Amino acid sequence: MSGWIRAWIVALLLCSGSGGALAQTALPVAELGAGMYRIAAEVADTFQARQRGLMQRRSMPPNHGMVFVFPEDAIHCMWMKNTYLPLSVAFIDGDGRLINIADMQPQTEDSHCAAAPARFALEMNLGWFAERGIGPGALLRGFERLPPAR
Repeated sequence: MSGWIRAWIVALLLCSGSGGALAQTALPVAELGAGMYRIAAEVADTFQARQRGLMQRRSMPPNHGMVFVFPEDAIHCMWMKNTYLPLSVAFIDGDGRLINIADMQPQTEDSHCAAAPARFALEMNLGWFAERGIGPGALLRGFERLPPAR
């Protein structure tokens, strides 16, 4: 079974029993990996999906997140306007190498930027990366299978 089909099945199962945490969007879910950890990440690969991000969410299950797929390598920045969850964002290059991580507080408009040109940003619950000892330089898995930005 392909990774995308498996990810869709997981997403459907999660939506049916997660209290709506993922049911608020119709974004595809990709399986990513960091060290020994599996991540179910909603894929924000369009301008509209990247702009909305995790706004209005009240909860997110453990080991779930959102991956932002950008159309070019650049110093991308994130903010937390209308976002109720405290999050950590990892900026990742085109090869899946983690550049830097920023912790973000809910409902703020502070900019949190990549320290070098990034192709992706992965938002997880606050402290997810630190709690697992995953930091800059780590090679994450699954980014090569993500669709290109649209």
